[in-house]
Amino acid sequence: MANRLANETSPYLLQHAHNPVDWYPWGEEALTKAQEEDKPIIVSIGYSACHWCHVMERESFEKEPVARVMNENFVCIKVDREERPDVDAIYMEAVQAMGVQGGWPLNVFLMPNAKPFYGVTYLPPQNWVNLLGNIRDAFDEHRDDLAQSAEGFATELNLSDSERFGLEPATPLFAAETLDVLYRKIHVKADDEKGGMRRAPKFPMPSIWQFLLRYYDVSAGNDTALRLVTLTLDRMALGGIYDQLGGGFARYSTDADWFAPHFEKMLYDNGQLLTLYSEAYSLTKSPLYKHVVYQTIAFAQRELLSPDGGFYSALDADSEGEEGKFYTFTTPELRDALGVDFDWFAELYNLSENGNWEHGRNILHRTESDESFAERMGWSAADLSVRLDATHARLFKIRNERIRPGLDDKILCSWNGLMLKGLATAYRIFGEPEFLTLALRNAYFLLQKMRDNRNGRLWHTYKAGRARQPGFLEDYAAVIDGLLALYQATFTETWLTEADRLTQYVFDNFQDPDDDLFFFTDKNGEELIARRKELFDNVIPSSNSIMAGNLYALSLLLERPAYAERADRMLGRVQPLVQQNADYLTNWAALYALRVRPTAEIAIVGQDAETYRRQIDAEFYPNKVLCGTTSQSELPLLQQRGPIDGKTAVYVCYNRACQLPVTSVEEVWRMVR
Repeated sequence: MANRLANETSPYLLQHAHNPVDWYPWGEEALTKAQEEDKPIIVSIGYSACHWCHVMERESFEKEPVARVMNENFVCIKVDREERPDVDAIYMEAVQAMGVQGGWPLNVFLMPNAKPFYGVTYLPPQNWVNLLGNIRDAFDEHRDDLAQSAEGFATELNLSDSERFGLEPATPLFAAETLDVLYRKIHVKADDEKGGMRRAPKFPMPSIWQFLLRYYDVSAGNDTALRLVTLTLDRMALGGIYDQLGGGFARYSTDADWFAPHFEKMLYDNGQLLTLYSEAYSLTKSPLYKHVVYQTIAFAQRELLSPDGGFYSALDADSEGEEGKFYTFTTPELRDALGVDFDWFAELYNLSENGNWEHGRNILHRTESDESFAERMGWSAADLSVRLDATHARLFKIRNERIRPGLDDKILCSWNGLMLKGLATAYRIFGEPEFLTLALRNAYFLLQKMRDNRNGRLWHTYKAGRARQPGFLEDYAAVIDGLLALYQATFTETWLTEADRLTQYVFDNFQDPDDDLFFFTDKNGEELIARRKELFDNVIPSSNSIMAGNLYALSLLLERPAYAERADRMLGRVQPLVQQNADYLTNWAALYALRVRPTAEIAIVGQDAETYRRQIDAEFYPNKVLCGTTSQSELPLLQQRGPIDGKTAVYVCYNRACQLPVTSVEEVWRMVR
């Protein structure tokens, strides 16, 4: 018998639709039932690519005796954290306030009024059943104590950020010395031997390395900062966290060596890493980074692209009930497939006779560059490239005949915004037409399928032709950011207009009248027990930090001083927090890095505008905005500007003060550098 989750679109909820647990989706029906029947609530939160979520389902939620205890004593609610990040954020924060290490599956116990009093992550079945009994006994026998505890956590959740972190209005200090402080806080925690941060597991954390790239640019070439970036990007690209055969990054490495990944692949990681590796290529011209960008886009196009032009959310870590089985090989399999190529391949990829990982299997993982290995073997770089292409193709063919990992085929607006930014940035730097085609399809999809034309709001999730769940700040911030990149890649003003429209919606519906930072939820959305703001940059930058960057870029492109003033007020308010916890606010820090020096406003006018744009974008210079036209435009930076003596002209301005126009990119670089 199917439960109520059978009517949902979330793949994660549908995975639980035939559990004997009487699951409800989050919503009015379940919350009303809890109050009418005066029952405590279990909110169990996870996502489709979560390994331990599957384990807990298999061990507990699929078992009749466990389900009976849950159904008799609780109202049981299942939540997809990717579909409802607002619900997840509130209850994750509550559980962490209880002193519990956060993670998923997250199982939170609530009073009938939805206020939390206890929470845990994964538990084995007997421990889970014992906890259920203890919780129900406490609810029956010590209800007043639980209610008091729940009120305390609810009060904590409703504290403003000013109260919680001591954030007050302040003027930001855009000084090189301030930036040096932020850099040192990152540097001291970075792993200068293996890349990444000095901890395990290791996550890619793209915003950290983008900050260091910007710091390198501002600091007149701090080689240590650049080395930390290139070491990290090299080790990730060569390591097990990267799919050496098919492209694309896994969510994190379980160890400190980038060796054994948690094999799930998430759209949000890969979208951001496209931006990062493209930017890093524009600075270093590393062939490895170009390879990663091209191969990762090919992976996303092959395995995550929907017929509508949106990208699906994730691929599971497991196949055939075993983590990583799809991606790994036994040594006999490799020897049979590769024949005479096995020995050198085994040396390059650190294979062993009994497997270099679990169950006698091998993860393809290396630490040596192509150039170094080819030299050691006495081969040319071209010879090694041919050999790698041939061996990879053989193994990829074998792998494609296996049972594939599960696909989470819901489409999330915010994650697609990150992918749009990645594709547009890759096109700007590499000029590959296919990258632009994918970006344009994605932008049209987002604005046609994931926007409500009646009121201009975005939807958060889409599946099987159905968009649902009013968008969160993360959706607007990421899509605006992607549209700004797409405008600067194409000079098609529609994308800039659409970005501004979405920004106006944010002002109208996410404002806090008492603060310059934006709420995470739309004022027209569902009212939860707290209305929170997202400040900290994590595996995805915070929606407020992305939005601050959007406002700054729009202020320059559209000559909107009020937008820049708002961005500055946001930066000023969080600056003390950034200086204390720089490694968790690196997207904010990256915006500080841009503000230390004036931003170059570059306007290109003339028939060769696209050619000039490509030449400028091919070189690393992050502190700029670009606009251009081949004819006439009403954009402020382009008004009353034209070619010079029939030649395409470039106008460079800083702080509304313009240099004399020039007619070559070489002259542009002489001015901005």
